[in-house]
Amino acid sequence: MKDEILKYLSKYTEITNELEHAITTSTFIESFEKGTILLKEGDISTECYFVLKGCIRSYIIENGEEKTIDFYTEEQIVTPSNYGKSIPSNYYFECMENTIVNVGNPKLEKETFQKYPQLESLSLVIAEVIMTKNQESFANFKTSKPEERYLNMLKTRPDLIQRVPQHQIASYLGIKPESLSRIRKRIINKK
Repeated sequence: MKDEILKYLSKYTEITNELEHAITTSTFIESFEKGTILLKEGDISTECYFVLKGCIRSYIIENGEEKTIDFYTEEQIVTPSNYGKSIPSNYYFECMENTIVNVGNPKLEKETFQKYPQLESLSLVIAEVIMTKNQESFANFKTSKPEERYLNMLKTRPDLIQRVPQHQIASYLGIKPESLSRIRKRIINKK
């Protein structure tokens, strides 16, 4: 599984022997079963995750109803908004499948960055890329109609259709399950 981390990081920099050693010696891999709640509303977040295999869903509960915020799959970083802060989470993070992740925590990150400054620089580059993608995704979501959101999801994240329940996909798209069914029928009828 450590090879998966190296493969991902090689998209952003050349992996030297020293960098490979830094990554493999500071990597903590953990497995979680489907249904495991990694973080609950009200909890303090002390860990972040890099998904090696599996799917994690973030959601909130509003008026007794779950509202899906995002899905994190292979090669995605899960950093709760309260990570490393002493404030309670507003979110839940749940494993939708048996999941294998690289686990990080503030103490480990600090020690690793002090020992290997190049990893801190690399981390900043990756954070910038992720932030840009998130901003584009949010803007696209806000300016598109539900059918466009669904078509965009099919284009950019087609695996979700097979991996998560339809009612959670509908929630992720900001629509009711019945609306998703109508959208899917319209798309099929257009073909």
